[in-house]
Amino acid sequence: MVKVAVLGAAGGIGQPLSLLLKANTTITELALFDIANTAGVAADLSHINTPAKVTGYKGDEQLEGALKGADVVVIPAGVPRKPGMTRDDLFKINAGIVKNLATAAAKHCPKAFMAIISNPVNSTVPIVAEVFKAHGVYDAKRIFGVTTLDIVRANTFVSELKNTEPQSTNVPVIGGHSGVTIIPVLSATGHSFTDEQVERLTQRIQYGGDEVVKAKDGAGSATLSMAYAGARFVNSLLEASVLKKTGVTECTYVKSDVAEGLEYFSTVVELGPEGVSKIHPIPSLNAHEKKLLDAAVPELKANIQKGVDFVKNATSRL
Repeated sequence: MVKVAVLGAAGGIGQPLSLLLKANTTITELALFDIANTAGVAADLSHINTPAKVTGYKGDEQLEGALKGADVVVIPAGVPRKPGMTRDDLFKINAGIVKNLATAAAKHCPKAFMAIISNPVNSTVPIVAEVFKAHGVYDAKRIFGVTTLDIVRANTFVSELKNTEPQSTNVPVIGGHSGVTIIPVLSATGHSFTDEQVERLTQRIQYGGDEVVKAKDGAGSATLSMAYAGARFVNSLLEASVLKKTGVTECTYVKSDVAEGLEYFSTVVELGPEGVSKIHPIPSLNAHEKKLLDAAVPELKANIQKGVDFVKNATSRL
């Protein structure tokens, strides 16, 4: 029996993510939770002829039911970024949502793998970790920031430029999951690029989300590609933990000491039955990539601290 709970399942990311997870035949129960419209999404998905039994839960009073017995909890809940919205605006809203959901997960499924999609991931992952610590159920190997979309974008953009198979293109993207904290390690691809190409690719990978927000005329953000990336990460996690497949790797933002002075960092991680099995060191970087890393560190440090402080301040107000 494999239960996956999607918190924020009726939203822009949650719906297509739930659809893609329904297609995963390893999942036996797909529990959908949101503050509204969950019943409709659950009814719709329940008609698809794959093994996962779909259950819908609505509102805080039903959150426990969604989480009880969950093996994986995916959190795409929160508001998307709109044009003119700063990351700070986003943080103020989403931090509270993630903290409440993490609190419920710490109580009802403390051993579940937590896959965090809600932005800003650089801060929301530390929020989940601090909540789990406060409940005495913290296990760093089970909490993941889903940065997979950065890798998916990097693979797409490089394969377009170099005319290669997108599925067999593999660009490691390290650091964090916003703007300057996103570091594509283009030198690890085996391709050669001009300085101008590196500049353009890096900019596009770092700010791919803005490209989508602009193209949608402010009516949405990157929901479909994010759902694809989120499902890919959960599928990898289930392959490694449930199907016991070895050698499954994904770039993901986890507690780690690979980057000096940073408690969380995204790099290539080997997944296993307990979650994180092995954290690969930062790949060898060229001069340009080292500069990107130097620019990312202070920003990441501040983002991490912001998440930690949010939980500390909320706890001290209780």
